[in-house]
Amino acid sequence: MAQSGAGSPMRRLTVLSIAYPLAPVSIDAVGGSEQVLSSLDRALVAEGHRSIVIACAGSQVAGELRPFPALPTDGPITEAVHDARRDAIRAITAEVLQWQAIDVVHMHGLDFHTYLPPPGPPTLATLHLPADWYPPRALEPERPDTWINCVSESQMRGVPPNQRMLPPIPNGVPVALLGAAQSRKCGFALTLARVCPEKGLHLALDAARAVDVPMLLGGAVFPYLAHQTYFQTEVLPRLDQRRRYLGPVGFNRKRRLLTAAKCLLVPSLVAETSSLVAMEAASCGTPVIAFRNGALPEVVEDGRTGFLVDDAAGMAEAIRRVDLIDPAVCRETAQRRFSIERMTAAYIDRYRMLTRVAVPA
Repeated sequence: MAQSGAGSPMRRLTVLSIAYPLAPVSIDAVGGSEQVLSSLDRALVAEGHRSIVIACAGSQVAGELRPFPALPTDGPITEAVHDARRDAIRAITAEVLQWQAIDVVHMHGLDFHTYLPPPGPPTLATLHLPADWYPPRALEPERPDTWINCVSESQMRGVPPNQRMLPPIPNGVPVALLGAAQSRKCGFALTLARVCPEKGLHLALDAARAVDVPMLLGGAVFPYLAHQTYFQTEVLPRLDQRRRYLGPVGFNRKRRLLTAAKCLLVPSLVAETSSLVAMEAASCGTPVIAFRNGALPEVVEDGRTGFLVDDAAGMAEAIRRVDLIDPAVCRETAQRRFSIERMTAAYIDRYRMLTRVAVPA
């Protein structure tokens, strides 16, 4: 059981976490929100708390999984498919709250506002995506005792001030576990991301081709029409023998790739709220070359742990100079700034705070 600073036992928490309806939760998940939820679930269990997770079938959790049906494998993700999973989340949430004494509900989905629990336990919604992707009613929920938080200062600056906003909790990654991988540096550039237009992967391929550097691209193509079209029209034509698509990669393979890579490329075209993969690269001693969008300048220290650039031409030039970055500095920075233990401890402290504070209706 968790102990207080004075040595007396601290009350065991029961936390209900609700995942985004369209992606499984596990350490191997592609999406950042699923990775963060997975880390929190494991930390809660490790500290003797009770973790209940509502997520799609196939998720892997340390606590107790309350699953709803996984996505169909034979067709696109339509609004009807999405709505069916929201309905399932509402039903499972009502059942859990009826039979379990929940201390805090923690919501992680972009659409969390469409399946908020009925009034009851304090509820925290973490905004994992840019603030302007959420409708106004999500940022100022009508449900009492409902709070929101961001994952970076940059992201929070895009949210109008309101009484439901709590200070940001920056993301973290398993620095020690990532840094334990043993592999010699190779000459390839690496990109790891969901394959979709906003990630700008075609620009990374252009940059690697411009300096004739081999490149590996890892990530899932989800069954959205826009994502599949982007892969077919912008990514696939740019692939060749020296620039290859790997498909989705799990944690262990990702760790080996990040350790061996010459550099990680992050050509995001949107205001990233954080960058778990950039933190993971630093943990593996690998410099990051990123567009200076959103919170990326908060993660990548220009000239020290990588380079911040403005376009594909700048990315290509930075690839030429990336050997100037010291891998040891990247690792030290990750150990000092990106600890997963720091992130999970901050959230558990926040859960305790929320059990003592309520927002008036």
